[in-house]
Amino acid sequence: MDCCNIGSSSLLSLRPSSDFHASPLPSKLRFPKLKQPSRLKSFVVNKASGSDENCSENGFSVPPSRIFIQEAIGAEYGEGFETFRSDGPLKIDVDFLNDKLQEGFLQRIRYAMKPDEAFGLIFSWDNVVADTRVLKLNAWKQLASEEGKYIPEDVGIQKSILSAGADHVLQKILFWGEGESELERMKSRLSQLYYENLLKLSTPIEGLKEWLDAVSTARIPCAIVSCLDRKSLVEALHRMGLSKYFQAIVAEEDGMESIAHRFLSAAVKLDRKPSKCVVFEDDPRGITAAHNCTMMAVALIGAHPAYELVQADLAVASFSELSVINLRRLFAHNGSTFMDLQKQIVEKTPPKRKLTIDTIF
Repeated sequence: MDCCNIGSSSLLSLRPSSDFHASPLPSKLRFPKLKQPSRLKSFVVNKASGSDENCSENGFSVPPSRIFIQEAIGAEYGEGFETFRSDGPLKIDVDFLNDKLQEGFLQRIRYAMKPDEAFGLIFSWDNVVADTRVLKLNAWKQLASEEGKYIPEDVGIQKSILSAGADHVLQKILFWGEGESELERMKSRLSQLYYENLLKLSTPIEGLKEWLDAVSTARIPCAIVSCLDRKSLVEALHRMGLSKYFQAIVAEEDGMESIAHRFLSAAVKLDRKPSKCVVFEDDPRGITAAHNCTMMAVALIGAHPAYELVQADLAVASFSELSVINLRRLFAHNGSTFMDLQKQIVEKTPPKRKLTIDTIF
């Protein structure tokens, strides 16, 4: 697997309604002008000057370190990320979100009648929504052709190329890099080739659209997380005909530093507690990140064999094997409060009896 301004019930006064339609903002509301990130500014300058050093011919920003990288899992101890409010920084972690995103009284009544709506589904972009293995492998082969290099057909080597970061692949697997500037040039070109191949992508993973139709009918909100920039991701979803199914998007611009942080950001955007979210992943690292966030994990067998996905709560070969009832069963063994935070009751031990010795004089 490869990518907030957050708002929760206690952090912001605006919350998404149950029918997924955002309320209109007041016409006189003014937002402060935010400082533009330096990377984005350099991208704009390059485009204005006609430079193509870090951007492709299609106008995409190309962050080589974000696409071909093995990201941190995150939230190993329940830690989250930091956001900013008018009164100062606020640290968001798993326990905080599970506590602050509790359902209100009316929501509890609604979810009692329609329990499926209480869940939130989070889909990883890589190999869950789209087959990005082909995109990445083609980008590597095109780069090899341009550089006059060769990529072995060995399955193990190609798997390592797809799962490891570009720095590791270039230096330790393919042994292409001979200098820092040469490595940066090849990584930048690799990202350009990936974005060019992305423009040709128009077909989602088999069975995904039918599954999204089913969860949409059940009115279960969905989010997608990715390392791609938002513009590229939205355009790819539009080409695949999936835009209408996702109520939230977590992209590169959200600034999340790990897989778990993206999942937490998606939960906030869906207005669902992390413990009521289900993550759809294909990578063992993503499954671990989901569990670190107290989320359920459904593994899609494909990029990794079933025996590498045994830690998932459910593993399927394709989306056609799923039904909405599977989501209920994930939380069924402990009832509706499964995975909710529980306070440990510590019983006070009675005071020890003091033994005294009576002495008769």
